[in-house]
Amino acid sequence: MFPARKTKRVFYSAGAGDCVFTQGRKRRRCVSPSPISSAPVSKAGSDLLDSIPEDLVLSILRRLASTSRCPADFINVLMTCKRLNSLATSPLVLSRLSRDVFAVKAQNWSEAAHRFLKRCIDAGNLEACYTLGMIRFYCQQNRGNGASLMAKAAIRSHAPSLYSLAVIQFNGSGGSKNDKDLRAGVALCARAAFLGHVDALRELGHCLQDGYGVPQKVSEGRRFLVQANARELAAVLSSGDKARSWRLPQISSPNQSRGCPLLSDFGCNVPAQDSHPANKFLADWFAVRGGDSLGDGLRLCSHGGCGRPETRKHEFRRCSVCGVVNYCSRACQALDWKLRHKVDCAPMEQDDID
Repeated sequence: MFPARKTKRVFYSAGAGDCVFTQGRKRRRCVSPSPISSAPVSKAGSDLLDSIPEDLVLSILRRLASTSRCPADFINVLMTCKRLNSLATSPLVLSRLSRDVFAVKAQNWSEAAHRFLKRCIDAGNLEACYTLGMIRFYCQQNRGNGASLMAKAAIRSHAPSLYSLAVIQFNGSGGSKNDKDLRAGVALCARAAFLGHVDALRELGHCLQDGYGVPQKVSEGRRFLVQANARELAAVLSSGDKARSWRLPQISSPNQSRGCPLLSDFGCNVPAQDSHPANKFLADWFAVRGGDSLGDGLRLCSHGGCGRPETRKHEFRRCSVCGVVNYCSRACQALDWKLRHKVDCAPMEQDDID
């Protein structure tokens, strides 16, 4: 028999290049580079984002839009890449933008910001409807268009729009004193209160308690005020940081009233909730432009987080004790009393009354 002949062993691996193994050598020598590393780059690019289905990206963007806490959150998405920029500006995403995305500062107001709000309105965003409606009604003095935008959102059960329209009806804003419609204001307040708006609930309680626009029902009014105080307290306790800094007021003297603050007209002395971006815009708008932009003899609501101006002289109600401050609503009066005015309020002098 002939001895077994030793031959070199050659292994061919399709798709991995020709690898040759020679006798007496343990080291592998690759004849050609791997096709994996030399594959040409596809036209769509090597970015993994391009392989994600469009409906999945839209779903993620809609979720991000509804939870954004500032305009920068949405702007950063637009600046990421062309695909995200295109998808993020689709009506499906714009309709879900949160109210904080529209927190533009008054000094940065521009035609581009105006166009963006209009684009969001066309997509069906209720917060954009309310924000632009407030700006047009109070800042640009376009009463009819501003009210119609807020009404468009109110029809779809947007609570802040319902309450703002109620304030307009209570004060006759944009018209004369005879244009007040108290019954319409109460109806709008009732709808907003049903949707959980705390200020509307407190306003409705005062209307029922005082018989303002509705038959007087003191017990029902007190019940609504207690509910408003309880909801306000619950919102603060569930807010985290604000809840840690808040404590029940200490009774400094035995003669001090020990009544439960939940049963008062003004509620607990808790930190104020963040104002709506539309209200912040109004306050900044008139602060930047000064009192001359309001008109002769017109005043702002004394609650700093409101920003609503008078549309005619003596439109807002003054404090019945000091006569110095004025408010567009009972809700603003209650908030400002807890935050500031209860320290400053003092009875008017007889000379001032005369």
